[in-house]
Amino acid sequence: MTSTAPDAVVIGAGPNGLVAANHLVDAGWSVLVLESAPEVGGAVHSSRDVHPDFVHDTGSAFYPLAAASPAITSLHLEDHGLRWRQAPAVLGHPTRDGEWALLHRDREVTAASMEGQHRGDGDAWLRLCEQWDRIGDHLVRGLLTPFPPVRATAGGLPRLPGVGGLRFVRDLLTPVQQLVRDRFGGRSPQLLLAGNAGHADIPLDSPGSSLMALMLTMLGQTVGYPVPEGGAHQLTLALARRLESRGGEIRRGTRVSGIDVIDGRVARMRTAEGEAIAAGRAVVATVSAPALYGSLLDAQDVPARVAKGMEHFALDPATVKVDWALDGPVPWASAPSSAPGTVHIADSLEQMTESLQQVSTGAVPAQPFMLAGQMTTTDPTRSPAGTESMWAYTHVPQKTRTDAGDSGIRGEWDRDDCERFADRMQERIEQLAPGFGSRVVTRRILGPHELEAHDANLIGGALNGGTAQLHQQLVFRPVPGAGRAETGITGLYLGSASAHPGGGVHGAPGANAARAALAHARMRNVLPW
Repeated sequence: MTSTAPDAVVIGAGPNGLVAANHLVDAGWSVLVLESAPEVGGAVHSSRDVHPDFVHDTGSAFYPLAAASPAITSLHLEDHGLRWRQAPAVLGHPTRDGEWALLHRDREVTAASMEGQHRGDGDAWLRLCEQWDRIGDHLVRGLLTPFPPVRATAGGLPRLPGVGGLRFVRDLLTPVQQLVRDRFGGRSPQLLLAGNAGHADIPLDSPGSSLMALMLTMLGQTVGYPVPEGGAHQLTLALARRLESRGGEIRRGTRVSGIDVIDGRVARMRTAEGEAIAAGRAVVATVSAPALYGSLLDAQDVPARVAKGMEHFALDPATVKVDWALDGPVPWASAPSSAPGTVHIADSLEQMTESLQQVSTGAVPAQPFMLAGQMTTTDPTRSPAGTESMWAYTHVPQKTRTDAGDSGIRGEWDRDDCERFADRMQERIEQLAPGFGSRVVTRRILGPHELEAHDANLIGGALNGGTAQLHQQLVFRPVPGAGRAETGITGLYLGSASAHPGGGVHGAPGANAARAALAHARMRNVLPW
């Protein structure tokens, strides 16, 4: 059977696919979204699977990039039921001696806390915030728009002298280890900045880590780390409601098994059910680059340059995530002055660096650097009053060479490996919150296999569609010479995290793909052939 061709077919109803579809339908196109799962959302999903009284986010949880991204904010999702919630403090990092590094949305409060721990750090923090005020919006827009970022560059260049000129550019390119030691004497700003750099897989002693550190930390200072009230899924449900209210169609439970190309142009999609869906003006594929070029397309249809580049495509590390339903708040040994939503777990900058280095060399980390979320603290609708819906995740190697700890983890990530490693993660929290284990009602472990089973884009538990290191960013994403949504096949665009600018829930890859499709359609209408 062949269906009437919509103007655009979007493969995947995760955040990138739904953002792309919304921007296309706003331009007056008819849009069909094909989603293999029974629900929209992809890795932006939540459920009561851990405990019926608790809402847990399956994948992502906090959304500073969504709050700052023009691709999402321009859609006004609050008009479609989305409500954001914020924790009392944005981010906290507890230490063994009872101190907390705390990031508040009020920069004066953040600075005062830092000043109290190390004289001079408060003023240094406020100077950093002032620099960001002058150029941060242009920097974020430059990162989240198609490469090269012409408009953002034109707007940001006149501001560069006011933030230190080339010294500021140097800071962005400096390894975060060096940046934090150059600017601050105390450990609070060092832990906060380095911890945020650790959200990506860029080594803390490598160029590019300071850019990630500054962006996430300063966004926490300006827009916070908001969460959707009721669960992460509310973000994608709002995107879906907006799309359908404008005439877009989402077909759930429909898996695309192949994409046919005729004379260098995308022609149709084939579904697992045997249906052929004709491509109209454009197809936006929000699948991983390995899935698009290695599975959905016939090898003969992949441009030679792309096929060659994909031979060296690198994934980001795998992930293990643990969700806990707690019958009380986390019993931190020393309570923070304001309860943070996001918590980083590492004893020191050096330990954080060691953990990430172990992962990069194929070792399961002995003392993993962990990112955690106190979700009921952030959004009280997530669980009954007086309880806590909590999670933590950390990275592990895609290919395990050894276990740097003493649990004999093999890297198979079967139930045995996952349980042993979850115990290691839980013990890390227990050291900072004695009695944590006694408050666990139940827990769920999502290893690399479970994460990929939930969302095929999370290959081996990789969260970001490919490494965020500089050799696979900008014009090198997903292959050298790319940097944009075009695939080399007319009418086919890559709109997933494998495309520029990469991972994170900001919708930019999807929006960039939609923008490219619209631009090419306008060109075809103007040019004489």
